[in-house]
Amino acid sequence: MNSNKRVIIGATISLFVIIMAVSLGSTGINFFDTVRIILHKVFGLALSENVSPQNVSIVWLLRLPRVLLAFLIGGCLAMSGAVCQSILRNPLASPFILGVSSGASLGVGIIIISGVTLPFLFGFSLPLTGFLFGLVTVFFVSSFSSRIDKSMSNNTIILCGMVLSLFLNALLTTLSAIFSDDLRRIVLWQMGTFAMRGWSYVGLLLPFFIIGTTGILLLTKEMDLLSFGDEHAKSAGVETTSLRKKLLALCAVLTGASVALSGVIGFVDLIAPHAARRIIGSKHKYVIPMSFIIGGTLMVCTDLLARTVIVHSELPVGAITALIGAPFFAWVYFRRGRRI
Repeated sequence: MNSNKRVIIGATISLFVIIMAVSLGSTGINFFDTVRIILHKVFGLALSENVSPQNVSIVWLLRLPRVLLAFLIGGCLAMSGAVCQSILRNPLASPFILGVSSGASLGVGIIIISGVTLPFLFGFSLPLTGFLFGLVTVFFVSSFSSRIDKSMSNNTIILCGMVLSLFLNALLTTLSAIFSDDLRRIVLWQMGTFAMRGWSYVGLLLPFFIIGTTGILLLTKEMDLLSFGDEHAKSAGVETTSLRKKLLALCAVLTGASVALSGVIGFVDLIAPHAARRIIGSKHKYVIPMSFIIGGTLMVCTDLLARTVIVHSELPVGAITALIGAPFFAWVYFRRGRRI
């Protein structure tokens, strides 16, 4: 089976999972009724009489935007993870290790504490702040890495990212302790959730998703060359240092906006790219879209567990992904160690 067919099959499965997630919840809705409601709202098709207005509101106003947001954020994080693992040639690399999420978290924490919003940006203040702080973090890591190592080796970038990530987390913890009145809001946000996220959140994420995804897809050939090593890429005319900076900036676009809108949700960016490469191979033309599909589907399933495992209550999505991802992280690490 060729790669195109596998991507199409993956997309079909993810669509089925999305509709199932919209159908399931405290109020169960028939799968086909869910499909009819979506088609009615999108294409104006007539609804049958047995579909109640209450179910229409539940599907269209509550569950569908939440599930789509979870899918998009899971996909954004997964694509960022695939890029980081590729350009650093490290299966354990991710935007979280490089400090992008820590920078975005600090930016959002400052917004929550200060209550400052920019009126002319409407609802974009939060994702834009997350993106900007994540971008500043990336450029700081790149600049600092190039100063201490002109070749910007992978280990140098990872080490600088981890050190800066710890520093930024310490800053956020300090601010939370000082402004204790906002501590609960910050902690709840950091746990990661999609509760009460309507269509406005989907609309806020879309521009960042389009920019980040388009930029990454345009650089897939260069990423293929870079995966063979810097010398090979340079011999093919690729400016490796500039390419790394561009790709890290695009990761900041995707990760910063995602973290700002949903909180800190880890391990999806680690699990999905590994699964994608096992299914599709190593060509980034296919790895990136397959990572998006797997990451989005995984996030939808995780969010479904978060809101259905305990009746009339929700678990933090970040906690569930950590319970799944931590053993996976250990498996990848020790499996890699045995090979070495």
